[in-house]
Amino acid sequence: MAQTGLADDLAVVTSHRSDPAAAVAEVVAGVGRRTLAGGLMFCSHRYPREPLARALAGRFGGIPLIGCTSAGELSQRGYDEDSLVFIGFPAADFRMALHCFDDLDRFDPVIGREAIRQLATGLAEVELEGGFAPRPSRAAIFLVDGLSHREELLAMTVQEALGETPLVGGSSGDGMRFHETGILVGDRFLRDAAVVALLSSRRPMQAFTANHYLPGAEKMVVTAADPAARVVHQINARPAADEYLRLAGRTGEQLDAAFFAAHPPMVRAGGGYHVRSIQSVNPDGSLTFYCAIDNGIVLSIGEPVDRVSQLERLFDGIEAGLGGIDHVIGFDCVLNRIDAERRQLQRAVSDLYARRGVVGFNTYGEQFRAAHINQTLSGLAIGR
Repeated sequence: MAQTGLADDLAVVTSHRSDPAAAVAEVVAGVGRRTLAGGLMFCSHRYPREPLARALAGRFGGIPLIGCTSAGELSQRGYDEDSLVFIGFPAADFRMALHCFDDLDRFDPVIGREAIRQLATGLAEVELEGGFAPRPSRAAIFLVDGLSHREELLAMTVQEALGETPLVGGSSGDGMRFHETGILVGDRFLRDAAVVALLSSRRPMQAFTANHYLPGAEKMVVTAADPAARVVHQINARPAADEYLRLAGRTGEQLDAAFFAAHPPMVRAGGGYHVRSIQSVNPDGSLTFYCAIDNGIVLSIGEPVDRVSQLERLFDGIEAGLGGIDHVIGFDCVLNRIDAERRQLQRAVSDLYARRGVVGFNTYGEQFRAAHINQTLSGLAIGR
C-alpha cells in the first residue's frame, strides 16, 4: 500500500492484494478519515469484477466513483501491474459530478449533449453552495469501453456540450486480450458504456496530450477499408499488412503489438500529426486499427523522438504553468508501454512517472478534447 504524505494532497493509494475484498480494505485504510468529493479507481483486468464491485459497495460513503479495467496501471511505482489504484479528490478543494452513458450502440448525440449540459449546470449550483470562486478550474474525465468503437462520436459530442471545459480520458483495457473490458460507475462494472466525471477545483488544472513520434518520409494511402470495423484491407492498392511491412523497412519481421508500437502510422489533422495505431493483423492480411480509419487517408510511418527528454520538458512546462504539481492523472496508451520495453526504456520512463507523480492506467486509446487518439500520454495535471 502507498499513500501521499500531505493531508491536502490527492489521496493516492495502491493495493497489490489479489483478493478484491482485501484490496478494497487496503484502499479504504489508506484513505483513512479524509473527506473526499469523488474518486477514480483503475484496476487490473485480472480482478474478478462482480466480487470487486461487491467489495466496493458502501465503502466510500456514496461519493461519485468511476474507473475501469486496464491494460496496465500507473501507480507510485511508475509502471505497475496486477494492482488496484485509487485516486481521491479532497472535498475542501474539489467537487465532482458524473453522468453514465450505457448501450453505446444506441447512443443519441442530441440526448447526450443535453445530458452533459445539465451535468454542468448542476455542478455550477454545487460550486456556488460550496463557496467556490466565480470561475473555478474545470475539466472532464472521460472513460469509455475500449472495445466499443464509439469513442470518436462520444468524444465529439461531449466536448461540444462542454464548450471551453477540456475533456481528457482513456479507453478501458483487458490486458491485451481484447475480449471484454469494464467501466466502473459507483459499485457496478458495465460493458458497452462510458462515463463522464466533471471535476471542479479551487486549484489550477491543466489537460494535455503528447506523443513520442515524428512522421517519416514514407507515405501510405488507404485504398480499401471498412470504417465501421476499423479494418484496412489495402494500402497503396496492395494487401495492407504486406505493404505496411514493406514500407516500415522490416520485411520478414513478425507483425505483432511490439512492431506496431515501434512503427506507428501517423495522419496529419488539425495542423499536427497524430498516431493511428494498429491493433492486430488478420488472417486475410488486413489490419485492424484502434481508431477510426477510412478510404483515402494518407498515413506516414512514425519515427521515435527522445522520449525521456521530451517528457521531462513536458512536465517542466506544466509545473511552471501551475506553480507546482500535486499529481498527474495519466492515460498512457498500452502501445507506449510495449514500445518502451522494446527500446529498453521501460525503467527510465517508469522512474520518471513515479518521480513526476503520474498515476492512472494504460489504455486502448486516449481522448483529448473532441478527438479519440492513440499512442499518446494524455492527462490532467492538478496543481497544489
